[in-house]
Amino acid sequence: MIPAAFRETAEAAADAAGAVIRPLFRSQLLVEAKGDASPVTEADKAAERTIRALIAQRHPDHGVIGEEYGETNAGADWVWVLDPIDGTRAFVTGRPLFGTLIGLLHKGVPVLGLIDQPATRERWTGISGQATEFRSDFGGTPRCRPCATLAEAELSCTSPDMFDAATAPRFAAAKAAARRTTWGGDCYAYGLLALGLVDAVVDATMKPWDWAALVPVIEGAGGRCTDWAGRPLRLDSDGTVLAVGDAALLPEISRLLAG
Repeated sequence: MIPAAFRETAEAAADAAGAVIRPLFRSQLLVEAKGDASPVTEADKAAERTIRALIAQRHPDHGVIGEEYGETNAGADWVWVLDPIDGTRAFVTGRPLFGTLIGLLHKGVPVLGLIDQPATRERWTGISGQATEFRSDFGGTPRCRPCATLAEAELSCTSPDMFDAATAPRFAAAKAAARRTTWGGDCYAYGLLALGLVDAVVDATMKPWDWAALVPVIEGAGGRCTDWAGRPLRLDSDGTVLAVGDAALLPEISRLLAG
């Protein structure tokens, strides 16, 4: 059972981060380049600092792993995993297909996850053992839809640029078998899967802050979120991520992604 205080912290952290991010969305931002050439703005950094300060105040014995500021007490039983703006390229180009990701691991296992879209004010909240909740003015029900075969599936992927010589052919096989493929969305695509609008999401080169919050959201909506081999995601996973709305899809798509 996850203490109610932990969910309250996640919700408060998302509220605080949103208050930082919203005024900067579609504003003139100075963008710098990180080592991996992904854009970083002051919005990313200020939002993560805000979340970290709140966690430190409420749970000083917890650890934190964040995209912008690294690890603090990462060996703790309870570790928060943060991506203040997942989908920074969408953010800096004015597309509302980004989100704040706040995940909580207990002894390395994702047990709480929150996807927050601060511009549209949509929020998915997943807690291990509970049904995912969704808040939005646009409507939507947090429940994955049945889709037993890849030939019927709506497949989504963040970008073809994330694949290398080894993974590109394996993804291409899954793409060829799917009904249709759409690109982009980052964490937002996983939220759409949890709403029953997408059937599978396949990504690679994912870091823990990219997937930790997604697992409880998707599983609480009836789906599965694993690596390409169908194994549970852990801090030492290989960076491949596969989410399916219907568990019946997992063997077929995992076989294709295994090459």
